[in-house]
Amino acid sequence: MENVQSVIYSLFSLCSLPVNLLAIVILSRGKCGLSTCTTRYLVSMATADLLVIITQVVLKYIIPYYFPWSFVDLIPVCSVHAVLIVAATDCSVWFTVTFSFERFVVICCQKMKTEYCTEKTAAVVLTTATILLCLKNIPLYFTFEPLVLIDNIPWFCKTKLSSFVDPGWLGFHLFNKILTPLLPFVLILLLNALTVRHIVVTSRIRKTLIGQSKGENCSDPEAESRRRSVILLFTISGSFILLWLLTVICFLYYNIRGLLSYTVSEFTVQQVGFMLQNLNCCTNTFIYGVTQSKFRQQVMKALKYPMTPMIKLMNA
Repeated sequence: MENVQSVIYSLFSLCSLPVNLLAIVILSRGKCGLSTCTTRYLVSMATADLLVIITQVVLKYIIPYYFPWSFVDLIPVCSVHAVLIVAATDCSVWFTVTFSFERFVVICCQKMKTEYCTEKTAAVVLTTATILLCLKNIPLYFTFEPLVLIDNIPWFCKTKLSSFVDPGWLGFHLFNKILTPLLPFVLILLLNALTVRHIVVTSRIRKTLIGQSKGENCSDPEAESRRRSVILLFTISGSFILLWLLTVICFLYYNIRGLLSYTVSEFTVQQVGFMLQNLNCCTNTFIYGVTQSKFRQQVMKALKYPMTPMIKLMNA
């Protein structure tokens, strides 16, 4: 299983790292036809996804596999690394929630839209979420101890026994699991359900008002704008739900049954769930490319840019 994971994660990192970097650069330029508020959320999501790839995939799986006994195995680095993994994952998940809420406000809450959907509000929301999520994970640093001591140098993280039996630590770990991914999973499903309900109701009303229910062929620019927003929202949140579904099912299954050890098949399913949730960190860029024509245009320009000087030189 470890060999398979290492190969998959190696291919995965080769694809996801440049893809997320490309998304960050293109979205940051603000030429994709999106509002500054939406752009901030998308850039933050891409940045958090990139950090997940670096901390979770590269530093946790790839480097230890190809370079055993490296710096990441030292207990101080290992402990900080464990905190960064959870913090980056939390930010990636909750930025998706904040984006879903922003889209919900744009589509369903017109009175609240002008006050909430601003660049300043987006910056405040994202900064506050980042600070709180990072502070929440600091206690994880103190749950590890060295596995071995060689020449007075501590190597490899081992979870302390007290972390498994102490009620305070058990409550902390349960809170972490509920906060990510169970609560975001429920919130995204709820926001999407409310958005769909609002769209169905308003579409019926608008069709009646503009005469489409009578067979007239009238254009509706507002409905077209709403349709693009809905496509972007549902593809991003739908991808998140599908790729995190197995992890959520495993979490519920293990906690309901109160399992402390896993069979080989249960462990395999859990690892597949981890791979799928990490895959979620590179799907958003492809979603932008499929749903946003201006994003595709910017990608083509970015890909052609290195070739332009070469073509001019050859022509000269």
